[in-house]
Amino acid sequence: MENISEVTEFILAGLTDALEMQIPLFIIFSLIYLITLIGNLGKIMLILLDSRLHTPMYFFLSNLSLVDCVYASAVTPKVIVGFLTGDKMISYNACATQMFFFAAFATIESFLLASMAFDRHVAICNSLYYATTMTSTVCALLVTGPYICGLLESSIHVALTFHLSFCHSNVVNHFFCDIPPLLALSCSDINTNEIVLLTLAAFNVFFTLLVILSSYLFIFIAILRMRSTDGQKKAFSTCASHLATVSIFYGTIIFMYLQPSSSHSMDTDKMASVFYTMIIPMLNPAVYSLRNKEVKSAFKKVVGKAKSLLGSAY
Repeated sequence: MENISEVTEFILAGLTDALEMQIPLFIIFSLIYLITLIGNLGKIMLILLDSRLHTPMYFFLSNLSLVDCVYASAVTPKVIVGFLTGDKMISYNACATQMFFFAAFATIESFLLASMAFDRHVAICNSLYYATTMTSTVCALLVTGPYICGLLESSIHVALTFHLSFCHSNVVNHFFCDIPPLLALSCSDINTNEIVLLTLAAFNVFFTLLVILSSYLFIFIAILRMRSTDGQKKAFSTCASHLATVSIFYGTIIFMYLQPSSSHSMDTDKMASVFYTMIIPMLNPAVYSLRNKEVKSAFKKVVGKAKSLLGSAY
């Protein structure tokens, strides 16, 4: 009989084996992660501190920043440590934990973007009823729903993946514990896993995109019916940041999963994964802040208070 030994830890193949690239990549990804944390946590604090930002839109934005922080933190620190120390080992339990948090919060982000699209739809198409429609209860449900879906779906993926036997190899051809490269290592039947993965991923993408596209269809119709040019510009301005985030997030996912099989490669997957695990969480705070007058005003107010406090201290 063939001698089979179970895998108890994994080796992450990483982005590159080139030794001369390790320190430059360590510096680059450390800066990316630092900017991500400062940008997203700073935006959360800004929204909490300024009462003018205590509205449904900024409630969703603060949750988006929290989600970006968590799923970037699930992946990036391990990658940074790997560049610095060369240690690519990850324990069985740590791998499962990393997969759980990444899958959960990436899913939460997709549903949260759909909730934000619905909020913009109500704000523009039913502005007179916005306050009575987007109550605190409705906002709580539109945020709680994505968290429940994300945590439940991630639990299913982790349970099915780590119920398998890993005995072919322990080298994960990726820089973090993602589902497809782990399935490739299994010596068990993975048909059920692949069907569940495809079904849930398709539901997430198509359902959330349907909500987003439907919301924006009604929004554009409402904008075109506006007689005031200033009103049209203001409506477009309130949607521009969300549309930019949706385009970047879903554009990357569609590029990664819907490309022709002939041009599909693991190197391409890794580059796309870098974009949506590290770059998008870093960009979101800038996308929502640079064109937002209320956020800029709140930031200037906080900076002014900080300067006055420092001035009085000295």
